[in-house]
Parts: sequence; structure tokens; C-alpha cells
Amino acid sequence: MKRSQLILLAVGIIAIAGFYALPTAVVDTKGDADSISQGTEDASSTSTDPASLHESELSSDQIAEIVSLRAQVEGGDSEEAKVQASLALADIYQGLSKYDSAGYYLGLAFEEKQELELAEKAGLAYYEAFSFALDPDKVANTAELTRNYLSKVLDKDPSRLDLKTKVAMTYVSSTNPMQGITMMREILEADPQNEDALFNMGVLSMQSGQYKRATERFEELLQYHPENLQGQFYLGVSYFEANLKNKAKAQFEKVKAMTDDQMILGSVQSYLDRL
Repeated sequence: MKRSQLILLAVGIIAIAGFYALPTAVVDTKGDADSISQGTEDASSTSTDPASLHESELSSDQIAEIVSLRAQVEGGDSEEAKVQASLALADIYQGLSKYDSAGYYLGLAFEEKQELELAEKAGLAYYEAFSFALDPDKVANTAELTRNYLSKVLDKDPSRLDLKTKVAMTYVSSTNPMQGITMMREILEADPQNEDALFNMGVLSMQSGQYKRATERFEELLQYHPENLQGQFYLGVSYFEANLKNKAKAQFEKVKAMTDDQMILGSVQSYLDRL
């Protein structure tokens, strides 16, 4: 399980309402989503290198390597040299979980080579940054950058539903959240068993407090994807919040049997203690 997924599981034990990188959206998902009220966010992008924000967290050796690679990016003798230095920097920041910085350098590599594979990698890195972001400005900025790069791939290949679900989720936290819900519905029309779309619609139902609808979404998800541990956990949470105590207890016991991860087990036990 990815670290971001574990963090989301831990967040669930504290407060579902601020879940899944949607800190300001209030979603009414009756019939999946008929209306959404959203606080205003300025999603303006920036050309400033975000890596400078992380320098205080790096070792002297890491800083030295990064400075050397930056010099190659800024003054490389060839396009290929600049691209390779950008990719090396992106790898470093990916390894440090500094996804906005990784996205920045992958974006520079894309600007040099105009290869869609690089646009996709940049978009996915920014989506990781978006999924961790708590500051509203950073949420808005990384959401816009995610859309910017992943849309380039979708323009060429609209069948990439995996990327479309990510773009949809960034819209939910924007000034146009209904566009995200509409995109999610389109994904489910094209692929009724789509794992990401079913999961995300369940999460949105939870966020709006519609736990009965959330149980239906997660039950549907697990009918097709029973191995989805996040879905299994949040089905238990939805049962708990819907006051279906027997179902919640059975579901949390099922989750306990599926993993030995102490973070997840701790969250599960906290719910069981409250039943």
C-alpha cells in the first residue's frame, strides 16, 4: 500500500469531512452529486521552482548533487543533457517524496522533448503533490498543474480513464467542482466497474455525510475489486457512521484479517473500541 493511502487511512480515524485532498469542498452527492458548494480558490500556476522550498530538509550531500544538476539544466550544452539532468532531479525529489519538485523537473523535460510520456509523468507527480496538499493555495496550484499535463495525454488518448479519474478529482476541489462529478459519471458510464471512479464516488459521499450512499458505492466497488483494502476499510467506516453497528463490526474484523499493517490495524481497533 502506498504511503499516501496509509496517510488517508490515518486521516479517516480523525475526521472524514476533510478527506482526500478536498479541504474546502462541500459535496451533495444525492443521486451521486446534484449540487456542490465550493469556497473560492485561485488556481493560478507558477513558474517558480518549488524545489527551493525543500532545501532546508535536505542534507549537504543532497544539496550539492542538486546544485550540480541544476547547473546542467540551466546551462547544458545540449537538449539531451538538460533533459537527463531534469530527469535525474525528478528522481531525487521523487525519492524524497517532494512530488511538486519532481513534477517541476519532469515538466521541464517535457518542454524540451514534447514527449507525452513525460507529460504524463509530470502530471502524476503533481497529482501526488495534490493528494498530500493541505494549504488551499497549494491544493489549487497542484490541481491545475495536474490537469495541465494529464489533459495533454487525454487529448491524444481519451480512453485513459485512469488519468481521467485523477483530473476529475482535481476539479472537485476547484471553483468548478461539478465538472469533476460529471467526469466521474462519464467514466462509470464507459466502465461501470472502474475501481478508481467507484472508490472516489464513495469518498465523496462520505465527505458530504451521505453514508448510506457511501455504503452502496463501496459495496459495489468491492463486488468487483474485493482486494481494495481502502475500500474495505471505508466500507466499515460508512457502516459505522450510518449506525449499522453489526455490519461495521463484521467489516472491521474482515479488514483486520486482510493486513498486518499496524497503522491500519490501529485505526480499525479505534473504531471497534467505539462499537
